[in-house]
Formats: sequence, structure tokens, C-alpha cells
Amino acid sequence: MKIAFLKGLVAEPHPFLFFLEQHFWLRIWGNSEAAMRSIIVLFSLGSMGCAYGLGRRLLGFQGGLLFAALLGLNPYYLFHSLNIRMYCSLVFWVLLSSLSLLELITLNTSETKNSYSNKSKIFLTISLILSAASGLMTFYYFGVFFLIFATLVLWLDRQKWWQYALYLISSIIITIPWVWWGTRQQLRNADLGRFSSQDSFIAAMTRHLQEFLDVLGIHLLVGDWSSILPDYLVTIAGLFVFIGLVYCIWQLYKNNQNKLLIISLLLGLFPLLLMLLLDIVTRKFTLAFGFGRSVIFVLPGCLLLLATFLEKGVIKFKNITILSLILLCLVINMADFSLRSRQMFHQIADIINEQPNQPTLIIMNSQAWGHVLRLAYYLPTTFPISLLAQNSDNLSPILAENLSKDSEQYQRILWLDSERPVWGKPSTEEQKQGVKTVLDDNYNLQFFQRLVGTWKLDNFMMNVYEKIE
Repeated sequence: MKIAFLKGLVAEPHPFLFFLEQHFWLRIWGNSEAAMRSIIVLFSLGSMGCAYGLGRRLLGFQGGLLFAALLGLNPYYLFHSLNIRMYCSLVFWVLLSSLSLLELITLNTSETKNSYSNKSKIFLTISLILSAASGLMTFYYFGVFFLIFATLVLWLDRQKWWQYALYLISSIIITIPWVWWGTRQQLRNADLGRFSSQDSFIAAMTRHLQEFLDVLGIHLLVGDWSSILPDYLVTIAGLFVFIGLVYCIWQLYKNNQNKLLIISLLLGLFPLLLMLLLDIVTRKFTLAFGFGRSVIFVLPGCLLLLATFLEKGVIKFKNITILSLILLCLVINMADFSLRSRQMFHQIADIINEQPNQPTLIIMNSQAWGHVLRLAYYLPTTFPISLLAQNSDNLSPILAENLSKDSEQYQRILWLDSERPVWGKPSTEEQKQGVKTVLDDNYNLQFFQRLVGTWKLDNFMMNVYEKIE
């Protein structure tokens, strides 16, 4: 493994494990789109398997199937199970470690002891240690689950608390080499100030409440549609979800399902409230960052609460309610993947493929990794293509400098003007005119087209220029 790869990991704000997994996976299977996404598919399938196991342990066979179905069809989880990011694997580690701990507690508190249970205990202990360490090395916020697990142990198997403490301490020890070398450097590079605010107390508390409701609405109802919906609609959706969860809690309490209720709350709403409290104390706003992805680890617990209510709550028309909920998720997912385009960069590649041998320069007013890397990935690699990615204020002078060196080297120029360049500001009319002035000297505009993605980050105005003969 190249040293440069390891050093590059500390430039990321997240731990190393997901990137390491992806690195070795692509070395084995290649970098095709199917190979790149397949590891995420495996994590997704593993998560649903763990959800079934956890649901079966707590709710029985039908409850396990229901919990797995709610997770697999959840619009927010489905979106992240298709993204090549660490959030899908984070959910897997949350579910696997939770399942391992609860199964281990069940074995330790059971009066039946045999060789099979001893082997199972060894397997579950290793699973708990490795999954907890993996969760922490996938996303730092996973650390909140060490507190959750400690609470579960003290409640369900207090007499053997020291055994579980050794297991969790072992998980932490495994992470020490990275924490010592990588985390320290990441903290020096971290830009934590961007989450701070100087709002007044009332304004800050109002924003905290809105972020809390937004997370619930995004995670349990609107999913990826949150990227284009007005903020107030997402908050309203979250309010309805919150009211629904409060109703579920009340009904389970009334029906004396206190153990299942507490476990569900500890795995879902409780860590969400802990993160909210941390934001309030530190005067930061991280809860709804990235449309709630920074707290995606609370999603399984919230869905478990819903599954517990549907299985153990005394409700009329139970089967109709479950079917309606599943159909609602299906409708949201089908609408998301049929009504919104995900082909922006494919469209650019198709235009280049029309004249593959024509030397082409692509200029773009964004240096965002998500733009540059995806553009580079989908472009054909065997054709003469160059890329110039600069912030809006630097694009025209650097373009002019490059073209002045050799104005004959490019027969075609594709200008991609991002509506939201992420790390920079959108182009002003003056900046756009500067690029046009540079291009008009030697190129003719052939056509322009607006490229639309699932959200504003992937919206571009594409202008195609060809060399004046």
C-alpha cells in the first residue's frame, strides 16, 4: 500500500476504515461502476440481515421481517445504500454491534449452559469487539453508542458488567494506533468553526428544535426529497413524525411493553437527544448537517420503535397499517428514482463520445471532490480530454493563460457552470462574461443545455464550443 494513500486519509474528516475497505475492494474487483457500488450493496444486505436478527430477538419472527422491511424500504436509507460513502456501513456496524450485545446478554442471563452456548458466546464476543471498533473507525460519532451499550449492560446484566467493560475497552484499544497517528492530524486540519453560530439564545434554541424535527422528517419520511423541498415542508414533516413517535411511545407504555420501549429509545431517540444536547452545550449546529447524515446511526433505533409499535401495540387494522406504511415508502422511492435525473455526468460523456477523437478541454467553476471525481470517473479514459477546475473568480484568467500558450491544442471546449460549486461561490454575470470573452476569440458556441441532478449541487449550465476553422 502506498504511503501517499495513508497520508491522504488524514485529509478526510472521517476515520480511515471505509476508505481502506473501498481501496482493497477496488484493487480486487476493479473500478467499474458495478464493482465500486457492490461493497455498499453488501453492507446494505448485511444491515437488513442484522435488522432481521435484532427484530427477531426482540419481537419474534414476524417482527424481524417487519424491521428488516422497514429498514430496506426506508427512503433515506435506500438513498445512502446507493451512495459510495461510509453511512451505509455505519448503519451496519450499529446494527451488528447492537445485535451482538443483546444476544450476548441473553446468553449470559440464560439458565441453560452447554457447549453450543459457549461457542456462541465466543463468537458474539468477537463480533461485539470488532463491530464496535469498526463503527468507531468508520464514524467518530459512533462513540455515543459506547454510552448506550454501557446503559444496556447496567440495566440488563449488571452482575457481569466488568466482562462487557473489558469487551468495549478492547474495542477502544484496537483503535488507539489510528487515534494516535491519524485523529490527531485530523483535529489539526478540522474546520469546526463552520458549525458555530452567533445567534441569540432564543434564535439558537429555535434552530436546534428545527434541526431536531428536520432529522426526524428526513430520516423517517421524506428521505432524499429533502434536498429540493423547502425547509418549512421538511420541518412540518418532522413535526408529524415526532407526534407519531410520541403516540407510539405512549401506546407501548400503556400496553406494558416497557423493556422493548426502552431498548428502542436507547438505540434511536436517546442518542439523537444526546447529539442535540452536545450541539446546545458547544453552541454548534451539526445535527442536520448533510440532510441529517451525521446522525444516520439513530435511524435503526427509530425504525425499531416503529416496528415495536406495529407488532406489540394494540392497534386496529394492523395488517392494513403495515401494508399502507410499506406502500408509502415504495411510492416515495419510486417517485424519487423515476422523477429525478441522475444522469448529469453521463450526459457529458455522451456528448464527448459523439466525437471521441476531438481534443477536448472541460472547464468548470468548481473544485468540489464530488464534482471533479465523478466527472473524471464517467468520462472516457482513452480520449484526448483535459480538465480545468477553478473557482469562479479564477476561471477566466487561468483559462486565458492556458489558451494563450497553445490555442490550437483544443478543438472543443465544454464549459460547465455550476449553480452551487460547494467550496466556492456561483459565477456572477461579470465572471460569466469574462469566460465568454476568452472563448469567443477562437471558438463558436454550438449549443447550451441545463443539466439537472437530484439537488442544486448537481445543477450545471453546459455550453459547448468548437474551434473556429
